[in-house]
Amino acid sequence: MTLEAAPPRSNTRSAPAPVTDGTRPPGAMALIGVFVALPTLALLAAVPLAWGWGLGWVDVALFAIFYAVSGLGVTVGFHRYFTHGAFKAKRPLRIALAIAGSLSLQGSVLDWVGDHRRHHAFSDKEGDPHSPWLYGTGPRALAKGFVHSHLGWLFDRDLTNMKRFAPDLLEDKDIMRVGKAFPLIVVASLLGPALIGGLITMSWWGAFTAFFWAGLVRVALLHHVTWSINSICHIWGERPFASRDRSANVWWLAVLSFGESWHNLHHADPTCARHGVKKGQVDISAVVIRGFEKLGWATNVRWPTARRLERLAGKKKQAAAA
Repeated sequence: MTLEAAPPRSNTRSAPAPVTDGTRPPGAMALIGVFVALPTLALLAAVPLAWGWGLGWVDVALFAIFYAVSGLGVTVGFHRYFTHGAFKAKRPLRIALAIAGSLSLQGSVLDWVGDHRRHHAFSDKEGDPHSPWLYGTGPRALAKGFVHSHLGWLFDRDLTNMKRFAPDLLEDKDIMRVGKAFPLIVVASLLGPALIGGLITMSWWGAFTAFFWAGLVRVALLHHVTWSINSICHIWGERPFASRDRSANVWWLAVLSFGESWHNLHHADPTCARHGVKKGQVDISAVVIRGFEKLGWATNVRWPTARRLERLAGKKKQAAAA
């Protein structure tokens, strides 16, 4: 038997796939507007409604439960697991995290991951879908950049090219099924609290207040906390570790964001499962991942090491001294 010689390798590399792929249709843009405006209006109305009426213990409990499940679905699932591979998850956990993150109404898991990987590829540079620094560094430019990074970018019609930024998810049948079910998950996320609240209180008023607080207000608060990581945490805050962008730590967002606002370390070491690494830095998402690890549901968790943290901090000191 004779062996054939392997074909010679080409010295030319194929060009990378385009960053964007098509545009959103007008109907999709309108739906984005509805899901941005309606929960935000509910959030603005929440204070007068809470003043003496319209808020009971059932509403508070449902708000807390749905906020925790959908928020951790984003931080642990969409972000640390699907986007950055900070750990490996058993199939049931992987599907559960995809569904939980979808309850946040921040788009399907595919859309969220593709956009965020694109953000890291071009962080605070041209190509970043939501950097606050794209218009300049002056007060007026930064004000415009803040609005863009917080929610204005959602109305950009250009679609992230998923074949470039999320090919692994495109080949995952389980995740694609969850993505196709996103409209049903949206309905469940909004009407689920109403159904539970109505059954507990046995009243239409209980259903309405649960829908308002654990549905609309919960979604709005979680939206603005998540968007604040894109805007606030790329403008103000502390930067103890070396990164290639302007990501920063904002302590007062840590609890509401489940640890995501320790954003400087995340951009310095994106695949790290813990973002709050210093004493007193609350990182609820890391605690949840640790629990999954102890249960055997998560493996190969990429925890931070003292040596790596020292190296990243050292690079920051060298850059400051230069």
